[in-house]
Amino acid sequence: MSQVDWLSQLLQMITITGQLEVRCAYGAPWRVAWARSAAHEIPYHVVLKGRAIIEDPETGKTSELVGGDIVLLPHGSAHVLHDGSGHAPGLTYNRQASTGWTLSENEGHGEHLDMLCGRFFIGSPHDRLIRDYLPATLMVRAMDGHGEEGIGTALSNLANLVELMRMESAGDKAGASAILNALTSALFALALRAASESQQAPAGLLALTGHPRLAPAISAMFADPARPWNLPDLADLCSMSRATFMRHFQDKLGRSASELLTDIRMSLAANELKKPAMTTEAVADSVGYRSVAAFRRVFTDKMGMTPGQWRHMVRGGE
Repeated sequence: MSQVDWLSQLLQMITITGQLEVRCAYGAPWRVAWARSAAHEIPYHVVLKGRAIIEDPETGKTSELVGGDIVLLPHGSAHVLHDGSGHAPGLTYNRQASTGWTLSENEGHGEHLDMLCGRFFIGSPHDRLIRDYLPATLMVRAMDGHGEEGIGTALSNLANLVELMRMESAGDKAGASAILNALTSALFALALRAASESQQAPAGLLALTGHPRLAPAISAMFADPARPWNLPDLADLCSMSRATFMRHFQDKLGRSASELLTDIRMSLAANELKKPAMTTEAVADSVGYRSVAAFRRVFTDKMGMTPGQWRHMVRGGE
C-alpha cells in the first residue's frame, strides 16, 4: 500500500467539513487577530495576492506568507495576521455576502492583500487524532520559488484548487456557497498531501514520505487494524530490527507504533459505535479486542468516557 493510500485511509476515518468565513481585501497597514479555536476546529488562511505575516502572540515567532501560500493551524492556536509594517491599522468594513461569507475591507493605501480565511470542522473524537499527529502550524506553498505552478504534483492541484476558490468567492453566483465549502474540504486533503511530499515534511504522519521504509508498517496498521500486530511483525514489514524500527518510528512520528495502532483502533471504534446494530462486543471484536473489558478500559482512557457514554452522546446529538 502506498503513502497516498494511508492518507486516504486516514481521511476516510475522520469526518471533515470546511467553511469559508472571510475574504480579506486590505491595503497596508492592516491587522487581524484570531482567538484560540474550539477543539474540533482548524483555522486556515489562503493568501491569493500580496503578503502577510502570521505571528504567534505567545512566542512572538513570525512567518511570512506570499501569494499562493496556505497555512493551517491543526491545534487551533491563537494567532495574529498583519502586514509587517508595525503601523497601526485603520478601520475595517465588513459586508455579508449572499453566499454566507464576509467581505472585509479597509481604507489602507499600501500593499494590497487578498486572502481567504475559514475553518475546517472535524467530527469528534477525531480532532484528538489530528492534534496528536499533525504539527501546530502547517504551511504549504502552492507555487514554487519562481512563482510558477508545479506540473503534475500535489502543488499544481492545490494551486488549481485555490484558483477555483478565488473565482467562486469573487461574485454571488448560484451555488457558490456550497461549492466553496466543498472546495474547502478538498483543500484539507490536498494540503496534507502536498505537505507530505515537500522536501521539509513536518514531523508526525506527514513525515513518512521522507522515510519510506516505515510506510509498510503504517499502511498495514491502517489497512488491517484488527490484526494482532506486534513489534517484530511491524519491524519485519520494514526490513528492520525491532530496536531500529522503534527508534525510527519514535523519531519520525513522535509516538510509538503501539500508540498509533491504538489511536487508529479507537477512532474506528468511535465510528462503529454510532451504528445502532453494533453492540459493544461486536465493535471490540471489529477493532482487534477479544476482551470487551480490555476494550472498554482502553476506549475510556483514550476518549475520556465509556463506549456506552459515547454511544449515548452521539445518538442524542443525532
